[in-house]
Amino acid sequence: MEHKIRNMVVNAGKRIVDQGLAAGTWGNVSARIDENHMLITPSGRDYSRMKTDDIVIVNIHTHEAKGKLNPSSEAPMHAAIYRIRPEINGIIHTHSQYGCTVAAARKEVPPILDDLAQLIGPSLRVADHAHPGSDKMVRVVSEALEGRNACLLANHGAVCLGRTLDEAFTVNMIVEKACKCYIDSMVIGGAVAFTEDEATEMHKMYMETYSIKDLQEKQRLAGM
Repeated sequence: MEHKIRNMVVNAGKRIVDQGLAAGTWGNVSARIDENHMLITPSGRDYSRMKTDDIVIVNIHTHEAKGKLNPSSEAPMHAAIYRIRPEINGIIHTHSQYGCTVAAARKEVPPILDDLAQLIGPSLRVADHAHPGSDKMVRVVSEALEGRNACLLANHGAVCLGRTLDEAFTVNMIVEKACKCYIDSMVIGGAVAFTEDEATEMHKMYMETYSIKDLQEKQRLAGM
């Protein structure tokens, strides 16, 4: 199973580059192996040249790493999310154009799209600025992700979660789409958002009902 998950992490890295969500070595991808360990992309390695044995195993409790390369500097953030959110099995962090634009403006994106509400939650929050790998980063990201599957990092980028790595990738795509729509809508007077109650209900329905069969099939194929 570990080899299969390594391939999934490598492929996810290539997918975010192909979709224009990351460039070069920026961002990071991880996947849970079990209740104590995750696999994460290494620091400073180009996604286009990344191989399965470049991926680093990290203990999510002790941060002990095993591999020929150093793990991403943001491994503590990934580890904290896996500790706090046991249902999460994949995390993708990117520095995409529109996500970074909204993160630089430090604007919380309201639930202006149905897929934002369904997959992410009642809004896309912005975590306070913090240095990568710092205790503050872990704290502010954990707070911004409460009740949500994604958040923006002030002046930095986006963090996207999924019950599978495929779902985390989809969340990442929706974050970028929602940020672009949010920016574009300002030109015509601003978007009209769902109410918080409406968005919360949409999120609950998607997570608990609509997506569950597809999720179970993906988890079965991934061996999770």
